[in-house]
Amino acid sequence: MLSFWESQTWFTNVDYCIVGGGLVGLSTALNLRDQFPHSRILVVERGCLPSGASTKNAGFACYGSPSEILDDLQSESENEVFLKVEKRYSGFRLLHSWLGSNKMGFEANGGYEIFQAGQDDLYSDVLTKLNFLNQSLKTIFGKDAFLTDNSSISKFGFKSINQSISIPHEGQIDTGKSLFNLVKLAHEKDITIINGLEILNFEDSSDGVYIHTKRFDFKVNKLAICTNGFAKSLLPFLEVEPARAQVLITKPIAGLAIKGVFHMNKGYYYFRNVENRVLLGGGRQLAFSEENTDELAITDLIQTNLRSILLNYLLPSTPHEIEQSWSGIMGFGVNNSKEVLIKSLSKNVVCGVRLGGMGIAIGANVGQEVAKRLS
Repeated sequence: MLSFWESQTWFTNVDYCIVGGGLVGLSTALNLRDQFPHSRILVVERGCLPSGASTKNAGFACYGSPSEILDDLQSESENEVFLKVEKRYSGFRLLHSWLGSNKMGFEANGGYEIFQAGQDDLYSDVLTKLNFLNQSLKTIFGKDAFLTDNSSISKFGFKSINQSISIPHEGQIDTGKSLFNLVKLAHEKDITIINGLEILNFEDSSDGVYIHTKRFDFKVNKLAICTNGFAKSLLPFLEVEPARAQVLITKPIAGLAIKGVFHMNKGYYYFRNVENRVLLGGGRQLAFSEENTDELAITDLIQTNLRSILLNYLLPSTPHEIEQSWSGIMGFGVNNSKEVLIKSLSKNVVCGVRLGGMGIAIGANVGQEVAKRLS
């Protein structure tokens, strides 16, 4: 049970409670603070750090590679797909406006989509539609989003990768630094953050929302659920499927030539240079059913596959060792839909979840939309 002092200080007269202390939850809180300078805002996070993907991702400031966008167009309308790209772009700019380049570790090194040997048909299909994509996206980026570029790929030392398309508007961030400074900003704006407190369930009532934890209950006026791939634990009726993303990183490699962010196989693999280490993630398409889980773990199947890509394609002539492996939890819709779900569940409860693997880009935008619905 809480003491009188604890209850009065942290859990009484809470105007807005946000469940989830990652990028979306903190963005929601910051937007609410802008709208309501004197309200009491509480962010509750079940982990000692954000538990989903906000501090576990690869740090890509990206908005969709050419083949990934074309793949999305197979199941969604042009308006839906290009609107998502625009929201990713505007969302990242909002995040950058809060923190600036230095506090994010942002580097505008650009990016590439690369094509392995045997993917000539995929590359040709992308080339034939590149002009269509550039014309469709020009209102967002103000210039061509994608450029044919096979000349520079040789400098990276890859093997069996001869074709690439450059993506000049992409960049990269330091994920840990970004969230660390976003938490600092929230504290500076008098937003209370409590870690290590898991919400079990809640009851929406005419006089507010009653929240139940393992140790105690408390009441707030309004509630936002911003737990992305973990949303079903509180909202089992939502169409949100967890999707685990596995990542590894090498020990430092002297003279590492790789620079920028890289996409392979329609975005199912991605890698970059982090302090002269190669960070490589992906491979969930090898075992979709097993990777549709909210268990933070790694598997032999995918880790072996990632090591094979390092050895056979990315660092074929460079000795390297793996320093660390980890996983994060994303949120998708049915059949891997990337449509973000922002929904008013009642006048007191709103959710902003299902970010489709694009949390860095779209997270601040989702938080802004959630805050508007709560106000």
